[in-house]
Amino acid sequence: MHTQTTSNNPSWQEEFRGAIKTSRELAAFLETNIPKQPYKVFIPTSFAYRIKEAGMNSALWKQFIPSTEENNTAGFHDPIGDKIHAKDNGIIHRYKNRILFSPTTICPINCRYCFRKNELEQQEDFLKANLNKLIEYLFNHPEVEEVILTGGDPLILSNKKLEEIFIYLSKVSTVKYIRLHSRTPVILPRRMDNDLYDLFKSYQDKFEAITLAIHTNHSTELTSNFFDKIAPFKDFNLISQSVLLKGVNNSTTELVDLFKALNKAGIRPYYLHHPDQVMGGGHFYLSQEEGALIYTALRNNLPGWMIPHYVVDSPMGTGKTLVV
Repeated sequence: MHTQTTSNNPSWQEEFRGAIKTSRELAAFLETNIPKQPYKVFIPTSFAYRIKEAGMNSALWKQFIPSTEENNTAGFHDPIGDKIHAKDNGIIHRYKNRILFSPTTICPINCRYCFRKNELEQQEDFLKANLNKLIEYLFNHPEVEEVILTGGDPLILSNKKLEEIFIYLSKVSTVKYIRLHSRTPVILPRRMDNDLYDLFKSYQDKFEAITLAIHTNHSTELTSNFFDKIAPFKDFNLISQSVLLKGVNNSTTELVDLFKALNKAGIRPYYLHHPDQVMGGGHFYLSQEEGALIYTALRNNLPGWMIPHYVVDSPMGTGKTLVV
């Protein structure tokens, strides 16, 4: 079934193309001053309405609206050491049995705290994808069982392009699992349409699991439209990843609300990331000691199976370790 488009019900592609792309546009829309920053603005107008309604002190505003605090140059250009394990052609091989593959540098929205904000802005070579090189790499590394599609955001790709990737991966017998990390279901819920569901379904028997890891940080990001659109995808493996951000969700109450909402939607809270020390994102950072206190308190407020792993990435590229 193809998505019907009307002037009052734009397709997700139209929402994406109609995004606010400059500080000047955003300032006019929000009717306030917006500082121009090197890391560009990109906010779908439909989501910008939600930010405007939520207001300047909201979790939505703080995550997506530029701030003068981004002028602080403390931190790392590559805060989790992607380049150390980059193999070119969009491949990052940090763990023995799985690789990251970045088929696009494009996202549905620009998060001001993004750990790849500097690399994505410059679109450096290690994020430029090549499917033939990917398959060659996988054949030469049979220990790799899982391919994680990241970016950018893989769900910004067309279904035709996604299917091309699935076709390629299905030819490698040692690849058993596909995982897609995406913010798109939250930002552009219409992307989760029947055609995408059918694509996932048609490849479900070619892999042992297709996993969708949904990036969301606050319960106010989740709308009734999101819950409606994500519901059919419970036929696949749905997990979440969130970033602990100062001023956004650094309280037990806010995290409890988020994880309960995700669980109710059939999404398993999987990762809570300690914020990366990205250059230009230091105002979101809090200490691991502060984070540990918040996380430990979750045990008194949630069942154990609803609590995600609290992890931190090393700037030396050694990967994730548990904070608590």
